[in-house]
Amino acid sequence: MAVSANRLELLQIADAVAREKVIDREIVLAAMADAIQKAARSRYGTESNIRADINPKTGEIRLQRLLEVVDKAEDYSTQIPLELARDRNPDAALGDFIADPLPPMDFGRIAAQSAKQVIVQKVREAERDRQFDEFKDRVGEIVNGTVKRVEYGNVIVDLGRGEGIIRRDEMIPRENVRYGDRVRAYVYDVRREQRGPQIFLSRTHPQFMVKLFTMEVPEIYDGIIQVKSVARDPGSRAKIAVISNDSSIDPVGACVGMRGSRVQAVVGELQGEKIDIIPWSQDPATFVVNALQPAEVAKVVLDEDAERIEVVVPDEQLSLAIGRRGQNVRLASQLTGWDIDIMTEAEESERRQKEFNERTNLFMDSLDVDEMVGQVLASEGFAAVEELAYVDLDEIASIDGFDEDTAQEIQTRAREYLERLEAEMDEKRKALGVSDDLRQIDGMTAQMMVALGEDGIKTIEDFAGCAADDLVGWSERKNGETKKFEGLFSKFDVSRVEAEQMVVQARLAAGWITEEDLAKDAEAEEAPEAEQEV
Repeated sequence: MAVSANRLELLQIADAVAREKVIDREIVLAAMADAIQKAARSRYGTESNIRADINPKTGEIRLQRLLEVVDKAEDYSTQIPLELARDRNPDAALGDFIADPLPPMDFGRIAAQSAKQVIVQKVREAERDRQFDEFKDRVGEIVNGTVKRVEYGNVIVDLGRGEGIIRRDEMIPRENVRYGDRVRAYVYDVRREQRGPQIFLSRTHPQFMVKLFTMEVPEIYDGIIQVKSVARDPGSRAKIAVISNDSSIDPVGACVGMRGSRVQAVVGELQGEKIDIIPWSQDPATFVVNALQPAEVAKVVLDEDAERIEVVVPDEQLSLAIGRRGQNVRLASQLTGWDIDIMTEAEESERRQKEFNERTNLFMDSLDVDEMVGQVLASEGFAAVEELAYVDLDEIASIDGFDEDTAQEIQTRAREYLERLEAEMDEKRKALGVSDDLRQIDGMTAQMMVALGEDGIKTIEDFAGCAADDLVGWSERKNGETKKFEGLFSKFDVSRVEAEQMVVQARLAAGWITEEDLAKDAEAEEAPEAEQEV
């Protein structure tokens, strides 16, 4: 059977559109069939159920009107009585559809325009679906493209089979691109939106630098060297922490390359951004010292609960450790995940002297001893009266110049002081209306009960409703900085674990939970650990 010119042209158009838009030919033919159906309805009646089929081999168009088989037809344009239907098809049953062939039709100008809109819309939707399916799995990759246009600082990039956008805040500062420039960027998000899939690109994302190193350093690509963390101040400076799984390979040297060739290739792509390559260490103190390079560090003091670390540097190294506008210490903090406080040796010495004087005065006032004894106790590392009251007597007696009688006297005075303080706090606690039931909780002191009463927590039920964060405080990390919030017990020597145990005791006493509940929770926590060991 010969294919007519019009039919052949129809198939050629479908092939051309499918190739241009990189979509299936069947989708284009289905869109054409939908357009023909819409045009046919405008001629035979919009209420009619018309179906159009295009033969993918010959291009022949068949139009049919579908009539529903019913008992009694009310609308003969959409329905057909059962009796008439069985004249055409003896097996027809209620609810079936009978196809009524329609003669070929010539499209008018309006019908053709309407059909064109339908085809364009369907093809555009298919193109969007294809683009989303292609790029949704490419999140986390580097793509190359050509600058198509720049709108209000946002760069539209032609990716060949898609279009991406680099927003103004995702561009490296002071980087100018123009129409036709080739750019490389990191795909950090692909979203399906009303106007089609949006491919979001970035040149400031930390992982962009990681991917560039992966392309330049074969050892990273092969997994011999791992990139543990990255911190960037785009266009200015960056730090990258690396570790080698092979002891014979230096991770820093491998990333730098022969005469700096590898790192310079990355620096060139990042518009001259200076990169510090840091050896990663499992020890937080060592890692922080490495991260603060090129500054030299004299001493570090860790506070693991608050994830804060104090770094002492020589006086002449202070400006180098902090960096211009705090850049070096800020990047080191982002790289390590620790808050870093930097002080000079002189500042640390002054602070230690201040703490020493405060402890000395504390012992002088509470134990009624002279300044020399207070200084000796403070210099031996005692920080609180409680330590003197309950420490082994031999530890006090072993101090130079102290004998057993002196140690006994100091410990007796310490315990008497704590008893007086406890009595005063107990009176204050009663005045606040704090219940005696709270005393049954292990570790609870009158001073703690006063702190609870001042915050309105007066019964065992009130305390049972507290969380550990309410008692010992918590930290929130935002924009690379940690903000610390004080808890009710922050001024007491109470750890988070101890606070959680105290709350559990209160909930048991209040009847909120039972011992069986605790046993079940313990079994549930142990189960994943056992599976991991297996």
